[in-house]
Amino acid sequence: MTPLRREEHSTGSPAAEPSGAAGAPAGPLLDIGRVGRPHGTAGEVTVTLVSNRPERLAPGSELHTAAGVLRVLAARPHNQRHLVAFEGIDDRSKAEGLRGLVLQAAPIDDPDETWVHELIGARVVDQSGVDRGPVASVVANPAGDLLELADGTLVPLRFVVASVPCERIDVDVPDGLFEGSGPEAERKGGTARPIRREAVARAARERSQQERE
Repeated sequence: MTPLRREEHSTGSPAAEPSGAAGAPAGPLLDIGRVGRPHGTAGEVTVTLVSNRPERLAPGSELHTAAGVLRVLAARPHNQRHLVAFEGIDDRSKAEGLRGLVLQAAPIDDPDETWVHELIGARVVDQSGVDRGPVASVVANPAGDLLELADGTLVPLRFVVASVPCERIDVDVPDGLFEGSGPEAERKGGTARPIRREAVARAARERSQQERE
């Protein structure tokens, strides 16, 4: 499978511009990051990316938010985040007004990459032709990302052999994988559900910490 690029679904209305206004989005947007606290007194802010494409913060990039479009002037890595200067944000007070904004952008057209948003909702079909249901989320895991199906089953991404974006994912999995995970496995003491819950709990803690900053 091609490399996985991590960007998320849009989670709400992307921007405040009226339809047809200059800079208004022409199509669906993806969440690519979130603005954190101000840094210094010149208007810089911390930004936590959920995308692993750092060019999202290249100078000149336009990012959509609930408060309008923000144009990136400069960005640099800082403690697993980025420090970003936006056009027109030139003091700490203005920077404070951006805190908590979700940053969104149009999907990048790159046929050599697989994107998280192209996996969500696609139906997983195993090597026997059995439809195992849609992908509900992609769970980050140190040993490799996992497809979480609607019933809670976890399928390691390495078992994907082919895919049609947003429609179908073909997998070739070891015998017993689908019998050893999901709700049935939880009732029988299987391990798949606890792994999923640990990952979700970790993500929730990280989001909570980011929102406090």
